[in-house]
Amino acid sequence: MDPLESLVERRLAALPADAAWRIDAGFMRKLRELALASDFALGTLTSQPALIERLRADDGAASMEPPQLTPDNRSEWPRLLRRYRHAESTRLVWRDVIKGDLVGSILAGSTELAETCLRIGLDALETDFAQRSGVVRAADGSVQRLIVFGLGKLGGGELNFSSDVDLVYAYEHDGESDGARVLAASDYFARLGQQLAKLLDEVTADGFCHRVDLRLRPFGNAGRVALSFAAMELYFQREGRDWERYAWQKARPVAGDIEAGEQLLRTLRPFVYRRYLDFGALDGLRTMKAAIAAEVARKELVDDIKRGPGGIREIEFLAQALQLIHGGREAALRERSLLPVLEALVELGHMDAATSEELTQAYRFLRTLENRLQMLADAQTHALPQDALQRERIARGLGYADWDALLIDVAAWRSRVSAEFAALLAPRERVQGDSDLSLYWRALPEDADAGALQIAGYDAFEALHRNLMDFAKSPGVRELSDSARVRLDRVLPALLQLASNSAQPDAVMRRLLPLLNTILRRASYLALLDEEAPALQRLVDALARSALLAERLAGHPLLLDELLDRRMSGDLPDREAMQAGCNAALRDGDVEASLHALNEVRHALSFRLALALLDDRCTAQECASRLAWLADAVVAAVLRVVLAEMRTAHGEVAGACFAVLGYGSLGGEELGFGSDLDLVFLYDAPDGAQSDGARPLDGPRWFARLGQKLVSLLGTGTGAGRLFEVDMRLRPDGNTGLLVSTLASFSEYQRVRAWTWEHQALVRVRGIAGDPDLLAAANAVRAEVLGRSRDATQLVEDVSSMRRKMRAELDRSDAAIFDLKQGDGGLVDLEFLLQFIVLRHAAAHSVLLESRATPALLDAALVAGCIPDDVHARLQAAHATLLDAGLRCTLDRRPRRVPRQALIEDARQAVTKAVCTQDLRFDS
Repeated sequence: MDPLESLVERRLAALPADAAWRIDAGFMRKLRELALASDFALGTLTSQPALIERLRADDGAASMEPPQLTPDNRSEWPRLLRRYRHAESTRLVWRDVIKGDLVGSILAGSTELAETCLRIGLDALETDFAQRSGVVRAADGSVQRLIVFGLGKLGGGELNFSSDVDLVYAYEHDGESDGARVLAASDYFARLGQQLAKLLDEVTADGFCHRVDLRLRPFGNAGRVALSFAAMELYFQREGRDWERYAWQKARPVAGDIEAGEQLLRTLRPFVYRRYLDFGALDGLRTMKAAIAAEVARKELVDDIKRGPGGIREIEFLAQALQLIHGGREAALRERSLLPVLEALVELGHMDAATSEELTQAYRFLRTLENRLQMLADAQTHALPQDALQRERIARGLGYADWDALLIDVAAWRSRVSAEFAALLAPRERVQGDSDLSLYWRALPEDADAGALQIAGYDAFEALHRNLMDFAKSPGVRELSDSARVRLDRVLPALLQLASNSAQPDAVMRRLLPLLNTILRRASYLALLDEEAPALQRLVDALARSALLAERLAGHPLLLDELLDRRMSGDLPDREAMQAGCNAALRDGDVEASLHALNEVRHALSFRLALALLDDRCTAQECASRLAWLADAVVAAVLRVVLAEMRTAHGEVAGACFAVLGYGSLGGEELGFGSDLDLVFLYDAPDGAQSDGARPLDGPRWFARLGQKLVSLLGTGTGAGRLFEVDMRLRPDGNTGLLVSTLASFSEYQRVRAWTWEHQALVRVRGIAGDPDLLAAANAVRAEVLGRSRDATQLVEDVSSMRRKMRAELDRSDAAIFDLKQGDGGLVDLEFLLQFIVLRHAAAHSVLLESRATPALLDAALVAGCIPDDVHARLQAAHATLLDAGLRCTLDRRPRRVPRQALIEDARQAVTKAVCTQDLRFDS
């Protein structure tokens, strides 16, 4: 008889001989497959024969009922747990070998089994401890419970068949037990944790339940078994190492006080995931990778499919290293399980789809093989067997003709993994400065020759030399760590070389040094520039073209991340994406943190838009529109914060509502970089309404306070800057009017008392935030007022005289320089022209009431027959030219005044001619 067949028959012979299932040929074939794959499973069926009929009945579909651990059966707890684990594990073998379930579901089943054993074991021990020593109470009397954190594959929900479980114990607050025998919290929970480990780990006549490893706790074996949250936080602040960040990526509370455990993980998140692109972690990760590679090189690991070359650990390290670097900014990467991380890395542009698919397939193949190795005898092994019969059993069980056929696939998958692992974290190709510039920098501050800068192409080389001498002598440079100094010695000469090749070498270096002074205090940013040559080049390009971006970078180095964000070259964020980003920044109950986070979001998105404009990846109108959408999202988010504060302090006003209107460039979706916001606030409330809080206010005072808070918070300075300056002068009656108007008073003012110029301003009014019904009502007022019939002669005079007055006060043009905004034929002339057309013709052509933005208003004027096709085309081109020139001036911190070049003159003349065609006279 074939040796394998002989082995299978011997295993089956140990099962009940007279059982009815022996005449079921189909079921016997399944038992033979099971016997081929797992001695452990057959051993369990021998000791628990009732399982056989259960498997026959449901094909392993239903899980077993966990045992009841009670004080009455205390001595039986180890046996009950072990028999339960063996029975459930056998069901998992059946699902894998007989049913062919995917490896992911088997790993999830092993994880769930371990969690169940931990949970029922801890619950039973807590009851036992409470009877003997009471429960632990904190100073405030609250009951404290142990939290069991699962790390490694348990935390990731990917526990292999015969794995140990990596556990860390914690508890929320210190205190002492309230029983007859008083124990400090640290002693109480240490004993409880040790008892739990023993209950699962100890080998008895029934075997073991789960091997427990407590070495990943703070200070390892030398540390206390259980720590309070405060002690955990202090440890990670002072002692936490890179490998612990890596380990705690997968941490998850699996037993005990789960809610408190999740709270601790939220607290520790900044330790695991930095807020910025964490290139500072690269050196630590490279050290870890080198340790893995050194261990792999040991010959005894060649056959180890977990730790050996191309093994499971290398796939895990690939994914987790990229998580550590990018996870602080991209929440989708804060996954505990490996396969979802590989998918997210593709979606976010950090890994190509082909690589992700290869790693996914390799992972599934190797984890399946690992499980089969362990299922054979419930052994914690990862090594390919040396015994010929065992090899044959593994190969045949996986559907291969023989061991050699299986080895071919094993070698192929491991080779692919090894190639990707070797490429990971390889030192990037760094931009190197010329040797002369490197020597020049290293000679500073005493012996450097400024002539090297002159040779490199710097005109103001003497001034730059003095600035670099001061920089080299600064405390920030002198106090750098050795590793950071090595990075700076690579980065600065490279920047000098790149800047010398730019359009504005002297301006780039003048703008760069304040940024370098800032990032010297943040080693991760220096690491980013050292590791990523593209970031250096993009930085120089940005500084060469924009003084504003240089200021933003120096003030907020977090924006350096944007230079490497893969989304930079993709689609620009739309209105919904901006709203989602701003809403995600809000922190419940923490106004200061919300404003800080909102500022960071605003900076990042506006920076991205600026680079898109400079790179010609969007038009000026697309950029201006998105800047307005960003402002909309910020105002809406801050309004949420203010409403929450008002409700907490004063309650709500029943039946009342509030809305924000945007005027000017905000309403017209033509916002610039650094523009303030022209806002008007409206509310509607029943007569005599009052808020229902502990400190009630009447309706007018409640909404006035709301408006004041909204203006204040939008302009509040934080560590990340202020959001927006707000201009409220366009509200009814201007600075003398109420800050917040009722809908009725706003309507009455616009219908009866508003000046023509105020109706002109109404053309660009747009609802920004607040109650949709109130916004719709305000829009109806706008449409009614703008849609009135007007005396044409008087309208021409009103619009023309207002424009002449503005130009006399504000136009800064001269014979050589043109004021893009206020000059003759500039952007304001075009705005006045369109406002006149709306006021003159909207009564007959309602299409003119639908738009606020200049391009859309020009389209509406064409549809209404107010301007011919050729004028429409020239004005669209003129607007695009003037707006683009204005935005670029703002980005370079220049006044919006430009030389009278041909393109600008063509645009100006197109506007001037169109103004004259409408009989408007804007010149004095």
